[in-house]
Amino acid sequence: MSSTESSPIRDAIAEAIGEHEVILFMKGTPEAPACGFSARTVAALQSAGARFAAVDVLPDPRIRQELSALSNWPTIPQLFVKGELVGGCDIVMEMYESGELAQTLGLSEQAAPPPQPLQDEQPAPAQGLSIENRLG
Repeated sequence: MSSTESSPIRDAIAEAIGEHEVILFMKGTPEAPACGFSARTVAALQSAGARFAAVDVLPDPRIRQELSALSNWPTIPQLFVKGELVGGCDIVMEMYESGELAQTLGLSEQAAPPPQPLQDEQPAPAQGLSIENRLG
């Protein structure tokens, strides 16, 4: 499949990115991240007071493959704001620490550093391409 062809999964990813002002593609869920990078990214978003949708890429390897083909970004997590890729964990953390994340999200600057993720958290059961709407 060429990068210009679409697939149902890629179409669903593109639709989700278009429908949600802030969306995080991650391993696990915000309540139970399945890797430290996803946990740190969620912690930064939550500490900044962001409302966001989240997609667990673990249930189907095609989600991650199609997401990376669409975004041209190889790693997870991936944060999108207003349809544009912001970046992964390192970029989000740098932006959080500088106050740029709050600005990008249209929020006032955060006051405290993000909490460290718990090491013993277990991921929630995988359930297809689902969107967890944390927007309201």
